[in-house]
Amino acid sequence: MPDSIPIRPRIKEGSRIAIVSPASAAQPELVEQGRAHLEAFGYRPVVMPHALDRGPLYLAGASEDRAADLHAAFADPSIEGILCTRGGWGSGDLLPQLDSDLIRANPKVFVGYSDHTSLHIYLWNLCRITTFYAPMAASDWSNLNGVDERTWRAALHGESAWSVGPADGIRILRPGDCDGSPVPGSSPVEGRILGGCLSLLTESLGTPYALNLTEPTILFLEDINTKPYQWDRMISHLRLAGQLRHVCGIVLGDPSANVQSSESSEIALLETACLRALGQSPGEFSGPVAIGLHCGHVDQQNRSIPLGAWVRWSYDTISEIPE
Repeated sequence: MPDSIPIRPRIKEGSRIAIVSPASAAQPELVEQGRAHLEAFGYRPVVMPHALDRGPLYLAGASEDRAADLHAAFADPSIEGILCTRGGWGSGDLLPQLDSDLIRANPKVFVGYSDHTSLHIYLWNLCRITTFYAPMAASDWSNLNGVDERTWRAALHGESAWSVGPADGIRILRPGDCDGSPVPGSSPVEGRILGGCLSLLTESLGTPYALNLTEPTILFLEDINTKPYQWDRMISHLRLAGQLRHVCGIVLGDPSANVQSSESSEIALLETACLRALGQSPGEFSGPVAIGLHCGHVDQQNRSIPLGAWVRWSYDTISEIPE
C-alpha cells in the first residue's frame, strides 16, 4: 500500500505555463514554435527571463540564473505549470542550489524528460510531488505531431483515467514469475510509477540525489543512442546497488530510440541484454518486464507519464489508481 499520498498538481486550459531551460541551450526558433503551439492548445505560456540564454559551453546560461528561473516559476502564484524547453545536460548543477521548502510550499506541474530526470528525482525525494515525464517545449511542442494528446490530458489535466498499453507501444518482454505477476488470468501488481532516463538514474547512485524507493515500484527506463552492452551494464549497476529491491515491474522505452541502430538484430540484442542483466545474482529480478512504451526520446506522439502516481499493471496495460 502507498506510504502517503503525494501532492498531485494539475493544469487546465487557460493555465499560465512557465517555459524554462534548466539544462542545455535551446534554439530560440523552436522555443517560439513550441510557445505558439502551447498557446493554440489553450495555455498561456510565459518564457522565463533566462530560458533563451546561451553558454558557458552548451548550457542555457549560468547555473544561478537557471535555478533562479525555476524558483521564480514555483514562487509565482499565477503560474500553474513549469515546462522545460529541452534536455541535454545541466540540470544536475542546480540540485544543490534548489530551495525545497519554497518548492514544497508552492507545488506546480513540472514537465520534462531526459536530463531532467535529476529534477524529477529531487522533486520526488524532497518534495513528494508527482511530476510528468512528458513532452517539452522545444523538443516536442515545436512539432505538430510531437505530443500524444490523450496521455497528456489524462496525466496533466486529469480529464480521464491515465493508462498506457499496446496502442502506446507496450509489449510484454517477460511476464514474470507466477507470484502475483501480471500474466493472463493472474492478479495485477501495483506500485508507484517512477524512473526516467537510465543513464541519469545510474549516475545519481552514490550521490545525495539518487532515487529513493521505499514503496512497491513500477520502474520506467528509457535512454537514447545507447548500445545493448551499456544497458546491460547500467541495469546491472542498478541491481547491484539495491535499486530493484522495491521494484515489482519494469517498463522499458521504445527500443528504436534507446539504441543507436533500429535494426531488428540490435533491438533483439538489447532485449536479451536487459533480461540477462536482470536475471543475474545477487538481486535477481523475477518480476514482469515490458518494452516499447513510446515516451521520452521519441520522434512523434510522445506519451506522458505521471511519475509518482500509484498504478496497477494488469498484463499489458498500466493504469493509474486514484488515491
